Amino acid sequence: MTTDQWQADRLDLDGYLARVGLEPQEPTRAGLDALHEAHVRTFTFDNIDVLLGQHPGVGLDAVQGKFVGRGRGGYCFEHSTVFAAVLERLGYTVRRHLGRVGDPADGSRQGRTHMVVEVDLDGQRLLCDTGFGMSLLRPIALADGAEDDHLGWRYRMERHDEPAKDTEGACADTTWRMRRWRDNGWLMMHSTDELPVTPIDVAIGHHYTSTHPDSHFTRTLVVARHLPDRHVTVTHDTVTVRRAGEPTEHRPLAAGELADWLEVLDVPLTIDEEQNLLRRAADLAVSGS
Repeated sequence: MTTDQWQADRLDLDGYLARVGLEPQEPTRAGLDALHEAHVRTFTFDNIDVLLGQHPGVGLDAVQGKFVGRGRGGYCFEHSTVFAAVLERLGYTVRRHLGRVGDPADGSRQGRTHMVVEVDLDGQRLLCDTGFGMSLLRPIALADGAEDDHLGWRYRMERHDEPAKDTEGACADTTWRMRRWRDNGWLMMHSTDELPVTPIDVAIGHHYTSTHPDSHFTRTLVVARHLPDRHVTVTHDTVTVRRAGEPTEHRPLAAGELADWLEVLDVPLTIDEEQNLLRRAADLAVSGS
């Protein structure tokens, strides 16, 4: 992947670093960890613009207009697009990957509609996943059996090689499965493949997730954020609060409560955007989508 292909030179790096509250520094593991956590804590994971029918697209200019210009968040294609550009501008060696959310063991695995970023640093491959609803706070080693436990949030990587079946002597198809420790077991999150990724691949994935009637993001509101003492996910009809090492709290969203959570999660919407979102969420709750 080349910098020109992804137009990382167009990034307002100073504006991004000011937004996440960090100074520029040379590529180091400590610096990467700090940058990843600052990003995840600064920007929400959400599909608000999809539901409002105003998504600007996943090109870098559009994404940084939201993230850097407004302090808004988005979903994986946006998070990973801007984060990869930041890393490249800071001198990190970067590869973009697509993956599938869900567990192949129970048939829930979806299309290649998740995006992550790999960093090669001092000979170690590291997976950055800033754009998942329950995101890592810091990168995890892209190695079979690698585990990370940061502030009580536990994750694990597993390598899975699926031999090619129709071409004699072909190489195995490698995927990296990420799991999160939950309720005394390793919950499958997503699997990332090793295939090359170009901007058009990201645009196609975004087109499906933002327009297809079967896409989760066109039928469900999701707003999530890592707060200092908890992780909160709010949909149009539920609230889920997770604290490291404690049972998950999951309950229905009360009438009129969404506006309060938008304030708690610090979602910078205009007055019109918030009112339109509240109406859209209410419609989804009534329809049962």
